[in-house]
Amino acid sequence: MKHRMTWYSERLEREVSLVRWGTLGTPFLIYPTAGGDAEEIERFHIVGTLKRALDEGRIKIYSCDSIAGRAMLVEEGSPQHRMWVMNQYQEYVRHELVPAIRMDCQSDSIEIVAGGASIGAFQALASVCRYPDVFSKALCMSGTYDLVRFLEAPPTPDYHVSSPLDFVPHLTGEHLDRLRERFVLLASGEGEAENIGQSWNVARVLGAQGVPNRVDSWGPEWKHDWPLWRNMVLAYFDELFPHVPGGGQ
Repeated sequence: MKHRMTWYSERLEREVSLVRWGTLGTPFLIYPTAGGDAEEIERFHIVGTLKRALDEGRIKIYSCDSIAGRAMLVEEGSPQHRMWVMNQYQEYVRHELVPAIRMDCQSDSIEIVAGGASIGAFQALASVCRYPDVFSKALCMSGTYDLVRFLEAPPTPDYHVSSPLDFVPHLTGEHLDRLRERFVLLASGEGEAENIGQSWNVARVLGAQGVPNRVDSWGPEWKHDWPLWRNMVLAYFDELFPHVPGGGQ
């Protein structure tokens, strides 16, 4: 049921890991939080929360290391280097991770649902907005979407192309047309360390471009932590993964 893949990424100049749980169903790529690795979602019981769906073959869960988030967390290199890592990480997702997932699913056209919490929500949003040709939906939980304040340096071209708040307003043509066929769910609590204002800011940017999205508040009783995110993935599961008998690989 669980399988790990590792390889050396020339784009990121380091070894990378991809872990999969399940054998059938729609691929669900869940990004870790800032310092997390590919197995963080198992340790914090996201995988266990979705066990029934895994057993029923409705989804295959994938997760990878939070390389860009970790680079920011530990202040790897210069701010310009960290912005380069952000861009390279997303390119690695599109050109290394997606082909690996599609090969594992035995389909060269299967679409992927993205999800994540905190910095992982940023990456889930970026996946759908930057690569709507392969990512169909995003579940963005308690997201942090404006990362400039963590970098303490003027944004570089690498940042602009990686940050949905920066690049989505400028999208046109076929890319925007495809993105308008996708859906972004922005869910947030309003308790300790939560900032639902960031979700509303993303919603305004997406809405101005005609991209389907929704902001859901879970109220002040929920703080920025794993119990909230476990409840969210369960609460939104049927909306994100409508049951299709015989669907998926």
